[in-house]
Amino acid sequence: MPAHRSRLQGAWRRVVYIGLYELIAIVMASAGLMLMSGKGVFDSGALAVATSVVAVAWNGLFNSLFERWEARQATPGRSLKRRIAHAVGFEGGLVVMLVPVIAWWLGVGLWQALVMDLSLVVFFLVYTFVFNWAFDAVFGLPLSAQSPPSAG
Repeated sequence: MPAHRSRLQGAWRRVVYIGLYELIAIVMASAGLMLMSGKGVFDSGALAVATSVVAVAWNGLFNSLFERWEARQATPGRSLKRRIAHAVGFEGGLVVMLVPVIAWWLGVGLWQALVMDLSLVVFFLVYTFVFNWAFDAVFGLPLSAQSPPSAG
């Protein structure tokens, strides 16, 4: 197997990816929510865990759909444009799902929840992009982004 091809594929790849991503995200989101809301570590941490549960479900669905789409593309690999599309699509879906949860949990209006969520989104757009790049560097590209083996 060439060095650039990863043995970590399929379900195991998703489990490792989601676990690492969410563990780091919960710690960072808890700190950010504490700063933005003035709530304590319990409220902010519990909200971060709740949003993580939503994010995990969305992550699994979004990445499955993204990889199916990616496998049908004429050009294999993960270009800068494709990585940006991945990060924006993932985070955009989360905004739609999480703003009502944040508003309810913290007892704030939808506008304040949107502002808080967008603050986190700016951070997480960068985090998602960097995490994905680093993950692929450590574990290799998924099969959907690899060139098919030559027939020779």
